[in-house]
Amino acid sequence: MVARGLEGVVAGTTRLSSIIDGTLAYVGIDIDELAANASYEEVVYLLYHGELPTRTQMEALQGELARQRALPEGVVRLLAEAPRAVPMDLLRTAVSALAWYEVDPNTVERQAAIAKGLRLVAQVPTIVATIGRLRRGLAPVAPPADEPSTARAFLRTLHDREPSELEVEAMNKILVLHADHEFNASTFAARVVAATLADMHAAVTAAIAALKGPLHGGANAAVMQMLEEIGTLDRVEPYITEKLARKERVMGFGHRVYKGEDPRAKWLRDLSRRLGEARGDLRWYELSVAIAEVMQREKGLFPNVDFYAASVYHYLGIEKELMTPVFAASRIAGWTAHVLEQQADNRLIRPRAEYVGPTNRHYVPLEQRG
Repeated sequence: MVARGLEGVVAGTTRLSSIIDGTLAYVGIDIDELAANASYEEVVYLLYHGELPTRTQMEALQGELARQRALPEGVVRLLAEAPRAVPMDLLRTAVSALAWYEVDPNTVERQAAIAKGLRLVAQVPTIVATIGRLRRGLAPVAPPADEPSTARAFLRTLHDREPSELEVEAMNKILVLHADHEFNASTFAARVVAATLADMHAAVTAAIAALKGPLHGGANAAVMQMLEEIGTLDRVEPYITEKLARKERVMGFGHRVYKGEDPRAKWLRDLSRRLGEARGDLRWYELSVAIAEVMQREKGLFPNVDFYAASVYHYLGIEKELMTPVFAASRIAGWTAHVLEQQADNRLIRPRAEYVGPTNRHYVPLEQRG
C-alpha cells in the first residue's frame, strides 16, 4: 500500500526532537519549558550534545558563534552584486558559496562536520540580515563579534540599532520554537542528502530548497500577504468564508502531525499581542485572532506555527519576503544536528516506488512510427 506523501511512515529514528500526542519536545524537554526559559544557544547545545550546557559550556558556545558570525567578503560581494532575487534563492546560493571558504569542504569527518555546522548556525542569520539590508538599499552591517545572544545580534545586524528587550525576547523565542521539528520536509531533505555522504553545506542547501515551498516554510509569508489583503476586521468574515467556498487553502492552518493547535502557536500569539501593544498597533494581532476564530468555527482547524509567526515577524520589522529566510536562520540548528545524527549511523536513504505506468510495450523503429 502506497502512503502518499509518506504520511504515517516512520522513515528513521532520531534523538533530537519528538512529537508525541501533540506534544513537541527537544531531546525530551517539552517545548513549553524551552520557550519559557531557554536561550537559543542553549537549544543549539542541546541538539548537538543531547544535554543542556553548563554555564561554562554555554559561554564557550556563545563565544564561538559570535566569532564565526562574519561572512567572507566574497559572499557579501556575491549577495550585493546579485540581481534582485527572491531572498530564499539568495540564501540558498550564499550557503552553497560558503563551502568555497572551507579548508576541507567535502569532508564528513565528525569533528570537522560539527565545526562546519556551528559556522552555519552562526553565519546563516548574518546572511539573512545582509539580504534584508541590501533589499532596502542599505549597506550591510558587520555582525557584532562580542554579542552572546544570537537574537540580539541578528536584530542589530538587520536594523543597525539596539533592539528593545521585548524585541530580543521575541526573536529568541522565534529561534527556539523553530529550531527543530522531527522529520519535516526540509529536515528529511537534508538527511537524504547527508545519507549519500555529501558534505554539510550540500545537505543544508537541499534543506533550504525544500523550505522555500509555500506548503512548508513559505507559509508565513503567505499568511502576511493574506493579512495585508484583508486589511480590516470587517473584511475577515467575508474574505475567509468566500475563500473556503471556493475550496482555496487558507495558509497557516492545519498540520500533518498535529490534530489540535500547534503547541508553538500560543507562544507566537502572545508575542504578537505584546509586540502590537508595545507599538501601539494591534491591527495585525486582532486580524489574526479573528481569522483563527472563523477557521475554527467553519473548518475545525487550528493555527500552525506559521500563522502567528507572520504578525510577529512584521512587528519586528521583518518584511514578508524575508520571513522564510528568518525561519531558516533558526532551523539551521536542527538541520545541522540532523546531518550529524544521520552520518553518525548512516544508511543510504533509497525508498522504492510503485510503478503505475503501462507495461508489456515494445520498441518501434523510427521509420514505423508514422
